[in-house]
Formats: sequence, structure tokens, C-alpha cells
Amino acid sequence: MPAIRLKSYEFRREREKAWRRLEVLVQRVEKSGLRSLRESELYELPQLYRQALSSLSVARSISLDKNVLTYLEALSQRAYLAVYGVRRHLREVLLEFFTDAFPTALRRHGRHLLVAGLVLLLGTMAGYLLTMADTDRFYAFVSGDYASGRNPMSSTESLRDALYSDHDETSGLAAFASHLFTHNARVGMLCFALGFLLGIPVFLLLLINGLLLGAFTALYAGRGLGSEFLAWVAPHGVTEILAILLCSAAGLAIAQSLIFPGRLTRMQNLARRGREAGVLVLGAVLMFLAAGLIEGFFRQLVHSQAVRWSLAAASLAFWIWYPFACGRPRERTS
Repeated sequence: MPAIRLKSYEFRREREKAWRRLEVLVQRVEKSGLRSLRESELYELPQLYRQALSSLSVARSISLDKNVLTYLEALSQRAYLAVYGVRRHLREVLLEFFTDAFPTALRRHGRHLLVAGLVLLLGTMAGYLLTMADTDRFYAFVSGDYASGRNPMSSTESLRDALYSDHDETSGLAAFASHLFTHNARVGMLCFALGFLLGIPVFLLLLINGLLLGAFTALYAGRGLGSEFLAWVAPHGVTEILAILLCSAAGLAIAQSLIFPGRLTRMQNLARRGREAGVLVLGAVLMFLAAGLIEGFFRQLVHSQAVRWSLAAASLAFWIWYPFACGRPRERTS
């Protein structure tokens, strides 16, 4: 035992200075990234890391005390992440997502997005035509809670007032925007999650939302307020509806991976499709946030139809341009 303690003491005394130096550099990298190191320290870091690995190997071979082994193992693991780990700033991650990953996912799931859009359009047309033919059908498509007093029994003036209602306090607008974002994101995530049930519930949800939108459009159009209602919906609706369609497209992609696995097993195909669809859903959640802010603030504060239509047109133009303008150079080289 005395001989082992002496060997451990000498071993540590000869090398501890290098270990401490490595620990200092690793702590700085963990706190502020590699950019916090000077050029000389960048060369020093991997050398000290290799020395620590060598010390760990020797310590294991001569059976030094457990404290030294534990310390060297922990230090080596932290140094490995500092030397070889990919550490990027959040700004770089977000830039890559919006300029490459998200637009590429949009293009790859174009067919699923088209199918989801057609189903939603079918539901909207059905809701509009059925409600225009018989206004009592409005109650079959729209629940009382969602209607919030807007129904065929409402006067034309009260329907018009709902399009230009205002909130007195900014805090109320913030709470309203938060509620809208939470609700819409929940609907979108539900569309994505139900893809595991072979996609059938996704079609039902799209039809239900389409019937609801069509019924409301018919209600206002029947009172001569169709253009005003669409101007009320369009500024946030362009982004919000597209986000719902993206979540639905992701759900349909999951369903396709289960029904038509191809050469891979269903689990392998599900894992691959799930990663791709997850990018769509993440982008859709951010779109829900943007739509919630527009619906909670802009729509309540801006009552000019021209301005509302301008924002809607700008949003539509952006979402048409975005997937074709971003991400293509890297996609070609990959």
C-alpha cells in the first residue's frame, strides 16, 4: 500500500500541471465556445487532450487510486467534446434551418402538401355551398363556443362589428395572441400525430376545418360582407392555413411510410420519414407563432381593408417564393 500511494503521488505530481491547464481550457470552451481561445491555445488544446488520454491509459495499467482514475476519465470526456464536438451558435443553427433544412423539406413534401390542400379546399367548398343553400347547416359545422355569437341569428351590424373589434389593452392583445398560437399549434400537432393511424384522421380534420371556414365565409357572404370577411381572415390565414397543411403533410408522410415502406422495414422507413417530417412540423410551429402575432395584434389594430389585403398578398408571395429560392445550391451538391 505505501508503494502504491507513492507511485500515485509521483505520477500525479509530474502531470497534474498539464491536467489543470487542460481543465481551464475546457471550462472556457464549455462556457464561451472555441472562439474564446487564442490561436496558441487552439494548438495547445488537442495536445493536452492527448496527454490526458496517455495519462489515463498509464493510470489504468498500473492500477492507481480510484480518485485519479475518476478525475482523468471525466476530464478526458469533457476534453473530447471540446476538441471533436460540434458546437455552433444558435444563430448559425437557425440560419441553416431557415435557409436550407426547412425549404428543402417543403419541396420534398410537395405532393403531400398538395393532397392536404385539395382536401381542405374540398371541405371549404362543401361548407360554403351547403351553408349558402341552407343557413341552418351552419350550426352543424360550427360549434357554439367557436362561433362566439356569430351565427345566422346575428344581425348584419353585429357581424360587421366583429370584423373590426378592438382590444383596449396591449396586454389583452398579447394574451389573445398567445391563446391563438397555443390553439393552432395544438391542432397542427394533432394532424401530425394522427398520421400514425394511416392518415385517415388527418383527412377528417382537414375536412372539418374546411367545412368550418366555408360555413363562416357563407355566413358573411350572405350578408354582403364576403370581401370584408376574407380581408379579416387573409392576413393571418395565409400563414396559419399553410402551417396546418404542413402539419397535415407531415402526418400523411408518416402514414405513407407505414403503408408503403418500400425496400426498408416499416420501422426504418418510419424513422427516416419521421426526421424529415419533424422539420416540417418545427417550421409550422414557428409559422403558427407568426400567424398568432398577426391575428392577435395586426388584425385588431389595423382596420383598413387595403392594408389587410396588402399584408395577405405579401405573405402569399413570400411563401410561394421561399421554398424555391432557398436551399437549392446545397441540395444540388449533396
